Amino acid sequence: MFLSNFLSNLTLSSANAFIWDSKIQNLKIISNFKCLDLDLLVGIERQKKTILNNTINFAEGKFTNNALLWGSRGNGKSSLIKSIFYKINKNNKNLKLIQLNKNNIFDIEVIYEKYANLKNYNFIIFIDDLSFEKIDSDYKIIKSTLDGSIQNQPKNIVLYVTSNRRHLMPRDMIENERSSAIHTDESVEEKISLSDRFGLWIGFHNISQDDFIKIISKYCKKFNLTFNKNTEKEAIKWSLQRGNRTGRSAWQFIINYAAENNQKIDY
Repeated sequence: MFLSNFLSNLTLSSANAFIWDSKIQNLKIISNFKCLDLDLLVGIERQKKTILNNTINFAEGKFTNNALLWGSRGNGKSSLIKSIFYKINKNNKNLKLIQLNKNNIFDIEVIYEKYANLKNYNFIIFIDDLSFEKIDSDYKIIKSTLDGSIQNQPKNIVLYVTSNRRHLMPRDMIENERSSAIHTDESVEEKISLSDRFGLWIGFHNISQDDFIKIISKYCKKFNLTFNKNTEKEAIKWSLQRGNRTGRSAWQFIINYAAENNQKIDY
């Protein structure tokens, strides 16, 4: 146990962000961790404040909620988690980020066992784009992990999960259960109870046109790109062609805009 803890501390002291490698049952360092500046994430001020405060409390060792960030794709859920981690980690190197692939969700218990005793570190386990097509073993393992498990979640570990589904399951699956189940209440409750076990349940939706233009403006300022009325017009046209206004489509516009003007952007 001493040797295991020594090696874990050695790895953790050398980096801040990691990916869990299920094959070797250990962490792999993210050597070139990149994220957007937090002030570039526009139109999600309430969500930003909630996750920022929760993460600050966690880094300071206070009681903290697991968080489910749900909503349509491209609206900044994953970017927000990474940007907030990066901001807080600047002044608190004991805060670590572990990205866990949703296909390796069983390994949560392994991670708990390996890192729960490393009291000098606080770990955010980040699971991106999580959803379930049915109530299977994967669904039940994370459900028991969040609440009601024999092994309580360690105080130095918090779960941040993103999903495009409010209840982590398809709407039609829940509706079908309501219309056809013999014991409707119990069956539906089983399907939606997982999302209820997250203390924070934060929704993300398509942003307004004004916020979309604000994002474009901030990106242009950040990367020294020209911003004027024509830029606004082209950005709005871009969003209409894609049928959405999201942070992701704004970023894609900036990449295309920079390329058309032979300008390189880096972050």
